[in-house]
Amino acid sequence: MRAVVADGAGGPEVLSVQEVPDLTPGPGEVLLDVAATAVNRADVLQRRGFYPPPPGASETIGLECSGTVAALGDGVEGWSVGDEVCALLAGGGYASQVVVPAGQVMPVPDGVDLVTAAALPEVACTVWSNVFMVAGLKPDESFLVHGGAGGIGTFAIQLAHALGSQVLTTAGSPDKLELCRSLGADVAISYRDEDFVQVAREATGGRGVDVVLDNMGASYLPRNVDVLATEGRLVIIGMQGGVKGELDVATLLGKRGAVIATSLRGRPVEGKTAICASVVEHVWPLVADGTVKASVGRTVPLDDVRDAHEHIDDGTHTGKIVLTL
Repeated sequence: MRAVVADGAGGPEVLSVQEVPDLTPGPGEVLLDVAATAVNRADVLQRRGFYPPPPGASETIGLECSGTVAALGDGVEGWSVGDEVCALLAGGGYASQVVVPAGQVMPVPDGVDLVTAAALPEVACTVWSNVFMVAGLKPDESFLVHGGAGGIGTFAIQLAHALGSQVLTTAGSPDKLELCRSLGADVAISYRDEDFVQVAREATGGRGVDVVLDNMGASYLPRNVDVLATEGRLVIIGMQGGVKGELDVATLLGKRGAVIATSLRGRPVEGKTAICASVVEHVWPLVADGTVKASVGRTVPLDDVRDAHEHIDDGTHTGKIVLTL
């Protein structure tokens, strides 16, 4: 089989496609022939040496894929060889084959082609688990997602809008702001020349935002707490803005607010299985009827993985970058 191998940590130049040993599924696992995978911010962090895979996971980069079932491990039921599926991975997606626990394999939503399906598992599971399962966003509440033009942001905007919440987002260029509005954002805020706290307060009648989904971490922490409404929930899923920041506990106590830091990749299989099942039940119908769509900004062959990572690094991309095999 072929897989992307990283020669140490560094820039895109450390990545190359090489021949590696074939895989065999163990008990409770499914072997997939990969049709496509997608590039996530976590992949960049792993490439740079900052985000190693959890114990026992593949060292190969890649947190999601689509493909066909090639073989079943002992005890696996509900899938057959040849089924077209997509999957949430702890690693291994940048390869022609991958082994994944059966509970993290999901059907391709009706109406979605196999390649596009590769852009769905990570964003759908991240947004659904954090915004709805953990933070409990309700239809009559307001929601702010940072980086609205990225993979997570584009999906979060659509899903929150579809389920009846007021949606606010931040982005860094006029084109990206317009994209966010086209996906359902009620308020799109330029983080380069606007104060998102002030704009969000004005848009919510002064009460603030009920749920914030943040991938920046430390650098946004004080303002994210400031923008929260009473009993608001801040969910931190990334640390692009650093790992250490000051938390105004008095403000948080006064708002009876919550700060939640979560990671999807390191959860036990049982937890990810429950998330995948909930996504199939609640999110896939919205994808199947076209209410929510995978936002794919670019599709490139796996052999051009360096170009894909360069495009992620320069920060100009929108939506997901999909790698095809």
